[in-house]
Amino acid sequence: MANPLQPQGQLNRLRANVTIPNFADLAITSPFLGRRGLSIAWQGETTVYLDTMTGAVTSPEPYVKATVTCHLVRSQTLANAWKLQLESATLLGNVTVRPDSTTLSPWNLVNCALQRVADMSLAGDDPEYQITIGGLYYINQSLFGG
Repeated sequence: MANPLQPQGQLNRLRANVTIPNFADLAITSPFLGRRGLSIAWQGETTVYLDTMTGAVTSPEPYVKATVTCHLVRSQTLANAWKLQLESATLLGNVTVRPDSTTLSPWNLVNCALQRVADMSLAGDDPEYQITIGGLYYINQSLFGG
C-alpha cells in the first residue's frame, strides 16, 4: 500500500497566467483578474474506441480542443485592450497557459483565437470582462514517431 501521509503540496492562485507571443500587450497575470481567475477546459476524447464485431480498436487522437476562460477586471486597461483586439482581429496564434501549480508544466496551445466575450452586467455590481480563448493542444505526440 502506498504511504497515505504523502505531502499534498500547495497551489498559488497568483501564479497562473496567459502569454501570447504575437500580442505581448495582451498578457494576462493575476493583477488583471477577478476572483475566479483563469480556467481551462478540454473538449473531445483523447483516445477513441472504434467498435468491431467482438470488441473495440483504440485510435489515439493527435489533439484536443481547449478553451481558456479569463475573468478580466473590466475597470482596468487590459480589458479594453482585449476589447480593441476583438474589434481588430480575433486570431491570436500560439498561447501559453501557466497553471497555479509549480509541478504542472505549461500548456502550449496553437491556432488560438478570441472565441467569445461573455455577457456582462453594466450595473456596477460585477467587475468582470470574461473572455474565452479557443485553441488546439497537441497530445499523443508519439503517434508522429514513425
